[in-house]
Amino acid sequence: MKTLQMVFQNTAGRNVSINIPYVKDGITTEEIRNLMQLILAKNIFDSTGGNLVSIMGASVISRDVTDYAVR
Repeated sequence: MKTLQMVFQNTAGRNVSINIPYVKDGITTEEIRNLMQLILAKNIFDSTGGNLVSIMGASVISRDVTDYAVR
């Protein structure tokens, strides 16, 4: 599973992470930047430290999970 982790700074100066699971393979830097700019422009998320005001970074995190039927 791949998760997109976007990190913003809020008005209090603290970092706020927003994670989107199951991000598509091959997502581009431009697509991520556009999404993050849209989130800031629409002001659709709030945090305990106020509105999100700037982009700090983004990562795609890959995680492999193997389930075992042990019951």
